[in-house]
Amino acid sequence: MKIEAEWMRGGTSKCWVFETESLNETSIDLDQLLPRLFGSPDSRQIDGVGGATSTTSKAMILRRPSDPSVDVEFTFAQVGIEEATVDWGSNCGNCSAVVGLYAIEKGWVTPQGDVTRIVTRNTNTDQLIIQQVATPSGALPIVPDAQMPGVAFPGFKVGLGFKDPAGKTTGQLLPTGAASETVLAAGKSWTVSMVDAGAPVVIVRAEDLGLDTADYDSWKEGVEQHLDTLDVIRRQGAVRMGMAETPGQAARAVPKLAIVGPPSGMNLYSDVNVMMLSMGKPHPALAITGSIALTLAARTPGTVLNRITGEAARGALKLMTPAGVIETWSEEHHGSILVGVDRTARTIATSTIHLPETLGNAVEASLETATR
Repeated sequence: MKIEAEWMRGGTSKCWVFETESLNETSIDLDQLLPRLFGSPDSRQIDGVGGATSTTSKAMILRRPSDPSVDVEFTFAQVGIEEATVDWGSNCGNCSAVVGLYAIEKGWVTPQGDVTRIVTRNTNTDQLIIQQVATPSGALPIVPDAQMPGVAFPGFKVGLGFKDPAGKTTGQLLPTGAASETVLAAGKSWTVSMVDAGAPVVIVRAEDLGLDTADYDSWKEGVEQHLDTLDVIRRQGAVRMGMAETPGQAARAVPKLAIVGPPSGMNLYSDVNVMMLSMGKPHPALAITGSIALTLAARTPGTVLNRITGEAARGALKLMTPAGVIETWSEEHHGSILVGVDRTARTIATSTIHLPETLGNAVEASLETATR
């Protein structure tokens, strides 16, 4: 059995893009199918299509909804690498950028004017994301020419606007009701903020980790020495935010964890220095859903982040990341708030993925049984 898929880059992530109907034809539970297709469990994912990193072991599953107000619905899957698991608990903002481009390239949406507006809904979080794809003269550029930090080559420009993103997972922007609080880990108290917007995020102060706020380039090495402690903090956050009954039951992908510190030295052109963890390791850039949470955290008095940015973050927020500065924006319109960021996206390959023989045989056997 074979499965048709597109291999696409969205922002600083790569993902395999499937249509719901194609996956349904296999009659295999996705929690079993996706890890095997990606080659998990295996740190190299050598016998599958996974990229062996948290930013490249991802899938997007798209469908055309019956709701006429939405152009595309999509579900994000974070596929485990060392474990044969799939985390459905969050969305990927970077990979979200492929959805609008896919819809145009497949003819689901007809380009309109210089910028085509595509209404998408993420089913993991029930989040509406208004995508704006650059289509000068009513078509995608022949050669993609938009650049972004963290990607060496250009892609098609895609703006992502998250509509009213607060509380999509837990029901509240501040799930515990507090703008900041303390948790105990490694024998000390840590001041953190827990925010849910785009994705739930636990925010930790860089100085509490002993990081040199004047030398952002040294953060990665310093953070790697505290990964176990940071995971304890993150898991406690999951319990306090109502996402898990015990720390051990917390998902690996969410809540996310971000380390923040004041800009200094050569980084004064940003509002805040940020390093985010992805699946327990330092992210090479920034999770876009996490950047949405950071944007609203910066606007909320009393949070760890607001104490760094103050009122400077009301309109736009410049986040220093390992890949460079990423700028987000927020605006209020007719009682709603839209929080957004610009990304780029590109289709890398159109592929036919061969279903592993053991899974294929299982499907054929079930079909034979059903027809007897």
